[in-house]
Amino acid sequence: MSWSSVDTPDKLAAELDRAGYLADRGLATAAFLALRMGRPLFCEGEPGTGKTSLALALAGALDVPLIRLQCHEGIDASAALYDWDFPRQLLHLRTLEAVAAAEGGGLDAEAAEASLYTARFLLDRPLLRALREAPCVLLVDEIDRADDEFEAFLLEVLGEHAVTIPELGEIRAEVPPIAILTSNRTREVHDALKRRCLYHWLEHPDLHREIAILRRKLPELDDRLAAQVAAAVRRLREMELLKSPGVAESIDWAAALLALSRTELDAETAAATLGAVLKYREDADRVIAAGLDKLLAG
Repeated sequence: MSWSSVDTPDKLAAELDRAGYLADRGLATAAFLALRMGRPLFCEGEPGTGKTSLALALAGALDVPLIRLQCHEGIDASAALYDWDFPRQLLHLRTLEAVAAAEGGGLDAEAAEASLYTARFLLDRPLLRALREAPCVLLVDEIDRADDEFEAFLLEVLGEHAVTIPELGEIRAEVPPIAILTSNRTREVHDALKRRCLYHWLEHPDLHREIAILRRKLPELDDRLAAQVAAAVRRLREMELLKSPGVAESIDWAAALLALSRTELDAETAAATLGAVLKYREDADRVIAAGLDKLLAG
């Protein structure tokens, strides 16, 4: 569907629903405003709250490509924007030299250099691809893992929707990409970047929405087992764990129970399948010590 046909937050929520993402009213409104205002949406929250999945679903709902830039420590402009294909450039240069030698003439250095820096040797990285392939959804995932210099660079690109490549000139997006920035808040992102974005904090889903997500992702899961899993995961999130389980872990736990043909989550089954929902030995030990019967009560 076209972006312009999404004229209300409720309609966007319905399209996201059809794409497999159950957005609450606040998130649907934030995403709708990002579409309408042409502003990046900065999504912050604990791991597993659905930040990355929102971008995937938004691309699916709008029927546009998703282009993902995964941030990491030390990422720089060449990894995010563009680079030159040096091996191909070297082969091209050797071919030019061979042709010139065969013809008995010398190689025109200026012409050879000009032929090396053309679009055929340009390697598009995610940001440049997003500018050239828009309309699209650009996911800048885990921006909190990048450094301050990269934030400043990203701010410039998102603000101008254009970049200048010295050898080729300016490349500008005809339609600005819809940018979704995510952060797990491992560090604070600078205010300058946040000011350019719409902001939304994602919480873990409430009990009823998590049950609905489980039933959507695993249609063969009955309501009772879905409710047991969702309630148990909710209690796990209230404990002081090294890593609280997200929605993905809820789905994994429920899928594990289905794979074992279980119709009920009891203490014995929970003990055997904790590895689907908890990823640290210390967390599993803490939960077992607190009592699995207590975890599953209610």
